[in-house]
Amino acid sequence: MFSLSELVPLNQHQSRSKLLKPWWEVFMDYLVVLMLMASVLACTEQLSRDRVVCIPWHPHVPANTSQQQHPAAAGVDVALNPSQKFPEHFPYDMSPDVLQSRGRKTHLVYQQYIYISQVCYHEALPLCSRFFPYMALLQTLILVASGSFWLHFPHTSSRIEHFLAILAKCCESPWTSQALSHAAQQENIQQKELVGERRLLQPAPSLSSESPLLQRSDTGSSAAPPSPCPSNISTTSTTSSASNSSQVHSIKPSVMESPRQVISLDKSDGEQARALFERVRKFRSHCEMSDVIYKVYLAQTIFKLLMVTLIISYTIPLLSSFSFTHTCHPEEQALVGYATFECIHVISSLMRKLVVAYLTLLGLYGLLNVYALSWILHSSLRQYSFHYLKDLCSLTDVPDLRNDLAFLLHMLDQYDPLLAQRLSVFLSPVSESRLMEESFERRWGEEKLRGMISVDADGCSRLQLVALPRLPPGLFTLSQLQVLKLELMTDARFTAQVANMAALRELHLYHCTAAVDQGALGVLQERLEVLHLTFTQPSEIPGWVLSLRSLHQLHLCGRLSSEGGVGRSWALGSIRQLRHLRMLVIRGRLQRIPGELCEVAGSLVRLEIYNEGTRLLVLTGLKRMVDLTELLLQDCQLERLPSALLALTNLRTLDLQHNNLRTLEELLTLAHLRRLSSLRLAYNRVLVLPNSVGVLRGLELLDLSNNQLRSLPPALFSLRHLRRLLLAGNLLTELPAEVKALQLLTELDLSGNRFESLPSELFSNCLELRSLNMAQNSLNSLPREIAALYHLSRLDLRCNSLEELPAELGCCSGLQGGGLLVEEWLFLSLPPQVRDFLSCPFLPSGKCSEDHTRPESDTFPYFSPTQWSFSSALESQI
Repeated sequence: MFSLSELVPLNQHQSRSKLLKPWWEVFMDYLVVLMLMASVLACTEQLSRDRVVCIPWHPHVPANTSQQQHPAAAGVDVALNPSQKFPEHFPYDMSPDVLQSRGRKTHLVYQQYIYISQVCYHEALPLCSRFFPYMALLQTLILVASGSFWLHFPHTSSRIEHFLAILAKCCESPWTSQALSHAAQQENIQQKELVGERRLLQPAPSLSSESPLLQRSDTGSSAAPPSPCPSNISTTSTTSSASNSSQVHSIKPSVMESPRQVISLDKSDGEQARALFERVRKFRSHCEMSDVIYKVYLAQTIFKLLMVTLIISYTIPLLSSFSFTHTCHPEEQALVGYATFECIHVISSLMRKLVVAYLTLLGLYGLLNVYALSWILHSSLRQYSFHYLKDLCSLTDVPDLRNDLAFLLHMLDQYDPLLAQRLSVFLSPVSESRLMEESFERRWGEEKLRGMISVDADGCSRLQLVALPRLPPGLFTLSQLQVLKLELMTDARFTAQVANMAALRELHLYHCTAAVDQGALGVLQERLEVLHLTFTQPSEIPGWVLSLRSLHQLHLCGRLSSEGGVGRSWALGSIRQLRHLRMLVIRGRLQRIPGELCEVAGSLVRLEIYNEGTRLLVLTGLKRMVDLTELLLQDCQLERLPSALLALTNLRTLDLQHNNLRTLEELLTLAHLRRLSSLRLAYNRVLVLPNSVGVLRGLELLDLSNNQLRSLPPALFSLRHLRRLLLAGNLLTELPAEVKALQLLTELDLSGNRFESLPSELFSNCLELRSLNMAQNSLNSLPREIAALYHLSRLDLRCNSLEELPAELGCCSGLQGGGLLVEEWLFLSLPPQVRDFLSCPFLPSGKCSEDHTRPESDTFPYFSPTQWSFSSALESQI
């Protein structure tokens, strides 16, 4: 036993197949059924009643002699013997042997006539009368099999079934009704605007003439056509009623300006619709590669037409053979005594009528095939355009189709054009983009975006969006957002709604081609202060960047080069409108300073160029930037100090790290840079620091780390304002006693050198020292005068040759809580009281807190966990 539900897929498949059958195919199916019934009836009659009845025929007997005159013809068993006399009127001649026969009555005459009927059935009856019903049945079965061959052919059935399944999904999808409703609304709006324009051009009508206009407006506009799919009837009818109700007020301008109402899909429906778009796209690409369905259907039509022509051509001449009487000449004359018999075919009349009916149905069948063939040959079935649907539903973006998919849609139009309209929704790129937009808006709503906002160390709210197809509309509702980072976006567009982002001041575009509408450009020009651009080619720099007149900082990172003119290659125009630009950062491969910078030289105070190892040859453009206060030229392959620096009299910070500087003899030329306070020359190849460094009287920071210095000139210690001296990574072996002159020194970095000792003058005179880094040297001892450094908060003595530490380190209260960085075994050489003092967390009062737990590792990253646990164990014992 099986349930009726198991038959549902079969019934659904049968009903779906009817969608692709035009009216002539359906009519031909009914004709084939009638032909099949006629052939089956003929076969049944021939199997049950088909026989002939024969009587002897004598040439002297009139043809109209009645059968009743012959006793044998009437079925009377006559026993012939010599004593019996026949009446005189008996016309037949009997042989003497027969007349003199005697014996039992054996019904020999009856058996003779049965025998003759059987013999004459095969000899006198034509072959068409005996076998045509079976031939008609066989022909009809062939027509039945060929009638739907294109639906069941192996190379076409899979495509057809897939097409019907996709069509069913398109009809069931809620997005179909929503898209068609939106198209109908757009069409109604266009009609309303057209009616409104006509009314504005016409004079004001009277009240009597206004009523017909309202009636025409109400009846002329129509909503989306009703759907043949039951799942969408309610939605379509609702849309239609809503559309009709809105047409009554088509004259009012407020209705035309009302926003579009969209029925939002839930998450599952949206995902199914997106999957259906992808499925339709793949099926289209597969079906448009060949036209096998069209060829099979054309071959099927031609085959059926040839079959009909063949059957009619040999059947019509056979109609004359279906006669009622037949003359038989059996060869058994010696047995029956007669040479000729007249035979009657019992079902001859019925058979003739059935053949005529069969040929009539077959003729109609052939005419329908002729019509189908003419339709195929006179119609471009391998090309399909949605012109009718475009006019009906305003779906102007639906692409034209070809080959098998076009043929299937032509066949579908013969059943119902509305089905092709439903499928066109999932062929429309605009419909897909609208679906993606609605799904995108639902996924990236305002609540989710607010949850992604973070606060940086400066207290600014930041939001980072990566690899989104476009900007979510909920982004423009974040009025408190200050920093926006967009990465790897292909279609980011700022609309006029950016005016709602009142706190936006900083924008990052990392490989993001952002476009700005005209309404949003004015807002960004007034509010945006910091802009970061990361790109691959200079052509990706948006043109609207050059019009941000309120911009203070501009960061450019990409393949910037100066080939063919710097201004033409990277600036994409003039930047003279950036009147308030204060800071410019360029990461590229420049060969000279861009000349366009001279146009904003009056406002630019900080210039950073990271040249990625490309040699910067021409720096003459710096001479016009007299107001520049900070200059950074890294990875520019500079071998000498640029002479263009002489013009920068307001320069305060000069950073020439990561270059190829070998000599600093040009330091003497920087004597007139009286405001220079920071000089960074780290990661170069400087061998000797000249005495001319003493002319830089205003220096507060000098960074000569990672060079090849072997000694320090005495003039270095004449820089009385020096606060930070960074000499790590050199070849120094001795620190001169003149270091005592640097009484304002707060940071001294001598790590990575070859020092074996430190002068006591450093600790007795540089009392403001707060950070001392002596890691990776060869120190043998640490002077006890270190106790005078009350402000020392960081002392790094790792990787040295020290055997013990002085107990005077306990006087440096700033080293509490991890300020002392040494090996664990070296730390244990201190007295227990000193260890306890240095191990406890630092308090402003200089006393240890009662809680001796170690602070977090990120607060004191250089204090090893093993060392602190050991110190805590000592405290617990005390």
